[in-house]
Amino acid sequence: MALGKKKKGKVIPEDELIVFDNVTKTYQSGSPALNGVSLKVKKGEFVFIVGDSGSGKSTLIKLLLRELVPTDGEIYVNGVNLSKLRRRQVPKYRRNLGVVFQDFRLIKNWNVYENVAFAQRIVQTPNRLIKRNVPAILSIVGLASKYKAKPMQLSGGEQQRVAMARALINKPPILLCDEPTGNLDPKNSWEIMKLLEQINKRGTTVIVVTHNREIVNEMQKRVITMKKGVILNDEEKGGYIDED
Repeated sequence: MALGKKKKGKVIPEDELIVFDNVTKTYQSGSPALNGVSLKVKKGEFVFIVGDSGSGKSTLIKLLLRELVPTDGEIYVNGVNLSKLRRRQVPKYRRNLGVVFQDFRLIKNWNVYENVAFAQRIVQTPNRLIKRNVPAILSIVGLASKYKAKPMQLSGGEQQRVAMARALINKPPILLCDEPTGNLDPKNSWEIMKLLEQINKRGTTVIVVTHNREIVNEMQKRVITMKKGVILNDEEKGGYIDED
């Protein structure tokens, strides 16, 4: 197996895109939100993270986004130790991540094209490439004909597709989805999940935080179940397990 970068004696295999090594995160309020969590996500995996409120899912996502740093332990993403990143290096690191939230986070006064193009303008993509890339990603998410529409003219499912296009246009190796179907009806929820599956098949590593039991059970992907800051279960082709 080929080896990746070496940090203070730790060697990360190249196919291990995300590594949590005995990670604890304790807030000032007291008990740890994460307590000795270790996990590995390989390139190209599709992973569900499930668990009740307070299980540590949100903290895990914030650590990956480098909004937080661990109290103890180490996190590597693409061979980079996140604890060693300086503040000025964080924006560049985040280009490795596409992020989709429950509430879409679209700019209401901008049309679909402008919302998606914004992600490319942040990284100073030339305008001639933006004009090529935006229609291409809108076609992938099934919104090629809606590029002039404002968010309020779209359904919830369509708005989430715009958010996904914006997250994917810079071709990040990792797509983080935090309750992506939380505001959608069952039909649109399944359409979004099928789209995520297609994106995963194109090579993007997909991590989905969700409470949707039906989707998790039906899709039979890897399922990491969290409870009170620890990993309760980690199963390939898993399901939504009862924690009681």
